[in-house]
Amino acid sequence: MEELQGLQVYKFGGASVKDAAAILNLCRIVRDFGPQGPLVVVVSAMGKTTNALEEIYDLAYRGEDYSAQLGAVEAYHHRAATELHSYFAQPDDTMVTQLPNYFQELHQTLQSINSVGSYDEGYDQVVSFGESLSAYLVTWALGNALPKQVLYNGALVATDTTWREGRVDWVKTEERTQEALHGLLNDWRGRVMVTEGFVGQVQVDGFTSTTTLGREGSDYTAAILAYCLRAERVTIWKDVAGLLNADPKIFPDTVRYPEISYRETIEMAYYGASVIHPKTLKPLADRGIPLYVKSFLDPAAAGTVIHECQHPALAPAFIRKTDQCLLSFASKDFSFISEENLAVIFSALAQAKLKINVMQNSAISFSVCVDFSERRVHQLLDLLREQFTLHYNTGLMLFTIKNYDAASIQQLTTGRALLLEQRTRSTFQFVCKA
Repeated sequence: MEELQGLQVYKFGGASVKDAAAILNLCRIVRDFGPQGPLVVVVSAMGKTTNALEEIYDLAYRGEDYSAQLGAVEAYHHRAATELHSYFAQPDDTMVTQLPNYFQELHQTLQSINSVGSYDEGYDQVVSFGESLSAYLVTWALGNALPKQVLYNGALVATDTTWREGRVDWVKTEERTQEALHGLLNDWRGRVMVTEGFVGQVQVDGFTSTTTLGREGSDYTAAILAYCLRAERVTIWKDVAGLLNADPKIFPDTVRYPEISYRETIEMAYYGASVIHPKTLKPLADRGIPLYVKSFLDPAAAGTVIHECQHPALAPAFIRKTDQCLLSFASKDFSFISEENLAVIFSALAQAKLKINVMQNSAISFSVCVDFSERRVHQLLDLLREQFTLHYNTGLMLFTIKNYDAASIQQLTTGRALLLEQRTRSTFQFVCKA
């Protein structure tokens, strides 16, 4: 195992690369705050590109016209490319000339999408283009902005064929990262390598196919690469001051945690805290790699460090998940919900790829709250309707208070009709209408 002393991983999300000005700010952060040693930069798709590509894919899959939506995505990236090109005095011209090739390839992929094996497999082939485009623009901008060698490497994470939720093949991924590392080994000081977040690869029948790691999976990519490269630290650059006890767009008077433990953060991420992807912390904790959450709007500020530590009682954390669905299953013969019934329900939930956010059972019924996907919910209903009476409600919200107290519960529940509530020693959750 070859190692580079002082290697760090930076991850920049969609808001931090949303346009030319944001990408230039990324360049300034790498120049002014980046490490003296080698740096791996992981990027998400620009702005809301992933949402736009999801819409385009749905249209293409249904055989409907997507030309206007695709044209808007292309114009958006072309505008950013043109503005970046005009910023530099003597820029390399390859970006503006090569960018159309990406969209030609995307168009060809969309035209042949119905020949792909499944909806989820096709999704990965299309939606992953957002990260490829972003990584291309960021690589070009860094290469023109910095007096250091900037390298680009495509998806480094090897996965299985679990489309849209690729499971990491850690052995192959470590082999790939080691190969990529050779590009940094010769006179590595100050070198930068840019790669795509969210995206993985798998070999299927001798051909390389694209997979993805789940929505917001670029954080996870950064952690995977840090684990495989034995990085010194990871920094996730966000539009907030660090890890806060609530989303400042939703809750007033938020509190920043200066430091917080891996375990506490893993639990907050599991319940839906938007700052960190739920799978990010485990590989970092396994290697003892600290994770810093910092603001790209104020890069000199302290932010938050997540590591193995002891801290006093934390301020209650408020987490809200929207677009929730409450599903209730009842036995048709009024018999008790048994372990055998639960095994059938859990198996069907796994088949439909529905993640349980809250569950609760009574004598003759079992309820779960999940992220709503019409296609997946109907798949679940098809699997279970012969055995159970099923009801579901959509358009709901799930609130979680981590480290709750009486005041925090009253603050969130006052004036709301609770459809389901549950509390443990440290966590209070409830489902209500949006």
